[in-house]
Amino acid sequence: MHVIGSSPAWPNPGGAQSGYLVEGEGRLLLDCGPGVLARLRERESWPALDAIAITHFHLDHWGDLVPWVWGTAFGLGRDTSAPELWLPPGGAAHLRRLGDDLGRQDMFDRAFSVREYSGGQRFTAAGFDVTPTRVLHYDLETYGFRVTDGKTVLAYSGDSGPCPQLAELAAGADLFLCEATLQDAASEGDPRGHLTVEEATGAFRESGATRLLLTHRPQELGLDGSVEQASDGLELEV
Repeated sequence: MHVIGSSPAWPNPGGAQSGYLVEGEGRLLLDCGPGVLARLRERESWPALDAIAITHFHLDHWGDLVPWVWGTAFGLGRDTSAPELWLPPGGAAHLRRLGDDLGRQDMFDRAFSVREYSGGQRFTAAGFDVTPTRVLHYDLETYGFRVTDGKTVLAYSGDSGPCPQLAELAAGADLFLCEATLQDAASEGDPRGHLTVEEATGAFRESGATRLLLTHRPQELGLDGSVEQASDGLELEV
């Protein structure tokens, strides 16, 4: 797994926002926030991906789909196959509405093979089985992903407040990639949308997952080193 971008909703200095590349039989990108496409292009002239899966429609998790469209229309992306784009329920219509404002209604359909997933229903993308689980993120429909190649399991929280679904999502996983945006729970109102470090580690312990990697963490809220933290460019085996 490659951490392409790990910033929260406001980017850390020099950082990219949410994007995590999982490689096996194929290449699957989990989320595609601002800065992710540029980071991928540092690795190859144009990303040759099989699939992209988006957890929810906050800009820091999908915003680089827009420059991806332009690169597909006018740049080096013209010479690569369109990746599958897996969206939350209603996502295809949402992107068509945005296309009306940004250029043309079918701009995303031209750049990607657009598909939608359903909560709790497993789908196959880039050779991985992916199960989306709905999590608490304010009032926005938001999902975490459980990704497996049949041998190992990666659980990705997306953005989530405290909820029992997190432990279910990560149950027995080899790696739990979990957001930890907040310094304290009082920073948010109700409903919640993000986790503190203590809440993330609590969900990890409850899940029985093997390894925890915190992400979506503001640089100004440093950790003491007792918990692993994602950083842009980090590569690890799951």
